[in-house]
Amino acid sequence: MRIAYVITRGDSVGGASIHVRDLALAMQQRGHEVLVLVGGCGPVTDELARIGVPFQTIPSLVKAVRPFRDTGAVLQTARALRDWSPDLVSAHTAKAGFVGRAAARLTGIPAIYTPHGWSVGNRLGRARGRVFGVVEKIAAPWAAAIVNVCEAERQLALDQGIGRVEQHHVIYNGVHDVEPQLRANPGDPIAPVRFVSVARFEAPKDHATLFAAFAELGGSGRWHLDLIGDGPDEQVARLRVEQLGLAEQVTFHGYLADPAPVLSRAHAFVLSSRSEGFPRSILEAMRAGLPVVATDVGGIHESVGAENGVLVGAGDPGSLRIALQNLMLSPVRRQRLGDMGHLIYSRRFRFAQMLEATESLYGRVT
Repeated sequence: MRIAYVITRGDSVGGASIHVRDLALAMQQRGHEVLVLVGGCGPVTDELARIGVPFQTIPSLVKAVRPFRDTGAVLQTARALRDWSPDLVSAHTAKAGFVGRAAARLTGIPAIYTPHGWSVGNRLGRARGRVFGVVEKIAAPWAAAIVNVCEAERQLALDQGIGRVEQHHVIYNGVHDVEPQLRANPGDPIAPVRFVSVARFEAPKDHATLFAAFAELGGSGRWHLDLIGDGPDEQVARLRVEQLGLAEQVTFHGYLADPAPVLSRAHAFVLSSRSEGFPRSILEAMRAGLPVVATDVGGIHESVGAENGVLVGAGDPGSLRIALQNLMLSPVRRQRLGDMGHLIYSRRFRFAQMLEATESLYGRVT
């Protein structure tokens, strides 16, 4: 099978680009031919080149909505599809999803769309949500199948009237396993208790609430926070940490292609966000055997429950502080939650499980 993947940004690594990278490589290793069509160059295309996954840049394919340029992106993508003649187009995220499906429709190639997180409802604000909702309704018939990364995303789409019930499938994100030495030891009673967060410094991630919660914890030397990620709001975050007097207890690691070594040295994982689909960072934390503290948004509750972590309300630093403090005070509980999280990961969220389900859907569509 010849599979063309379409994704927007080559200059910024995120969950969707990592998903496409790993999926394209795995499909290639299974004997399929793959080509990634991507907007621009940067860390994403550098990584594709490093692992030997073919790609082609689509200059007009950008994240921002620009009708004239977007028309050019559809035409350029359609031209690339005609030249390469795939059996299937797999389009990822809202912008590339629209462009990829439109180009596939022009060329008569079946398409699958994976939004990763629907930009509808109140997720990006009411006005923008309405606009995206209309666009998604228009484009839904152009896909042979729609892959939702969790049940909450599928239900959100159906509640918004996007697509037909039979179009929608749920395939949970999955992550590759790591070597045993990269498993964490959350029950280690040593101080400081190390928390880690993997998140871009960009909405809808909510570092402001995260920092407010840690500021309420107080106690120099009792805890440390490792932050993995980059993004346009990183300097704002650094300034806020300084203002709160937390600089000696917070480490900014920047973007790490592989966060596993830092996760392995942590005692707990924390994610503060205003909106989510189904974040792979939480699965990586569970893989490491870490207890998870996260805001209860999107499909997070489908991977985190009372048996492996704590969920709190969005934008609530008080509740987040209490959850963090309780984990700080109980190494035994941290170990119990982390062990159960790793078990849940092993049973439900391994990369191989996602790959099998995805390849099976590809076969049914083509």
